[in-house]
Order: sequence, then structure tokens, then C-alpha cells
Amino acid sequence: MKARYRYRFYPTDQQRQRLAQLFGCVRVVWNDALEICKKSDKLPKTSELQKLVITQGKKTPERQWLSDVSNVPLQQSVADLGVAYKNFFD
Repeated sequence: MKARYRYRFYPTDQQRQRLAQLFGCVRVVWNDALEICKKSDKLPKTSELQKLVITQGKKTPERQWLSDVSNVPLQQSVADLGVAYKNFFD
């Protein structure tokens, strides 16, 4: 028999604000990477997409706020998009 646990997270107002900021950045990175994938003939590699969307995006004035959050969720968002694209076309 397997044990089952249930956890609940009660974030403070500051944590809610930071989570909302993180989720917003992840959404923007996903949408930017999706736009690049739609425009290109073949699917770029995940590392190339990350360089285009995250690294180059942080250097532009309109996406400079991406530097305020951790890179890990942003990179995972791009990786998840690559997996979704691959699964769709397979």
C-alpha cells in the first residue's frame, strides 16, 4: 500500500507577487520561442532557442526585466516547448 500526502502552500503577499512575476516571465519566454518556431522552417535546437529568447532578450531594453527572475524556469519553458513541438509532429 502506498502512502499519500497532501500539502498546501499559503504564500505571503510578497511570495504571491514574486510567483506572479515569475509566471509572467515564463509565459513571455514561451510565447517568444513559439513565435520563432512558427516563423522558422525547421525546429531550432533548444540551446539555440534559449540563446535567442532568454540571453538576447535580457539584453534588449523592453525585455530587461527577465533578469529579475531565475534562469531555470525560463530555460525549462523553452525545453518544454521543444518537447511539445516534437510530440506534435511525431
